[in-house]
Amino acid sequence: MRVLVLGAGGIGGYFGGRLAEAGADVTFLVRPGRAAQLAAGGLVVRSPHGDIARPVRTVAADALAGDGRHDVVLLTCKSYDLDDAIAAIAPAMAGGAAVLPMLNGMRHLDRLDGAFGAASVLGGLCHIAATLAPSGEVRHLNKLHALTLGPRQPSQAALVAAFAEAARPAHFDLRVAEDPIQDMWEKFVLLATMAAMTCLMRGNVGQIMAADDGEALVLAALAEADATAAAAGHASRPARLAQARATLTERGSVFAASMLRDLERGGPIEGDHVVGDMLARARAAGLAAPMLGVAWCHLQAYEARRAAGG
Repeated sequence: MRVLVLGAGGIGGYFGGRLAEAGADVTFLVRPGRAAQLAAGGLVVRSPHGDIARPVRTVAADALAGDGRHDVVLLTCKSYDLDDAIAAIAPAMAGGAAVLPMLNGMRHLDRLDGAFGAASVLGGLCHIAATLAPSGEVRHLNKLHALTLGPRQPSQAALVAAFAEAARPAHFDLRVAEDPIQDMWEKFVLLATMAAMTCLMRGNVGQIMAADDGEALVLAALAEADATAAAAGHASRPARLAQARATLTERGSVFAASMLRDLERGGPIEGDHVVGDMLARARAAGLAAPMLGVAWCHLQAYEARRAAGG
């Protein structure tokens, strides 16, 4: 199994590093500055599950060949970089690779299907909190490190099985899903609620739960997101919904969406791809979603202020 990982940041660096550690044939598609970091000091990951420090193979976009040398492309970009990412991996895809997207939300599937054909786009998602430090280290922020993949079409089953076999020795939680779209929707429901509420309230879950109406408002947003998923034919399974509710209402929790960290540092955010898209889907289904509406308005105001240099 030959894996091309787009980027070596928090997600790509972590899962790509674990795959390389387990003996998989892994190449990181990175920009020149990151390539220089990796050449000088190797890939360094700091994790509660054990650190990684190892040399890794890299390739630049202008040197990527379409000669069939990669089987799977692990796509770990942010949604606002998706167009550039599609252009970067195009040679590998032309060489017969399939793409395993780790993006948040659902909207990227249509874009990837349009670029490469649905038969070349697997279902996938991950649960991890990891970030790239200025030093170049990948920092894994808690113990969660799960990757889920599955076939969206029967023709993809053999490739999914081969990837899973190669990834079994890797030191992360791997799950092969029969219906990866259901899993993706369930994460979308949790993440849209988490991003909407932690960004709107500018606080983590525990801080929101300390407010008088914190729990009620969070649960209202969760209900809106799950109703939207139900309208799309993917209502959260009871156990998953209960787990989401527990995560979003845990007293004292320091959990917050990575979008809040991006917002607090004044960076670009995935607001449109996550909260905005969930709201658009709710409205298209004729559903009222006032909490999501307020949260999306807040994120749009942030984007407008950022665009104006404020």
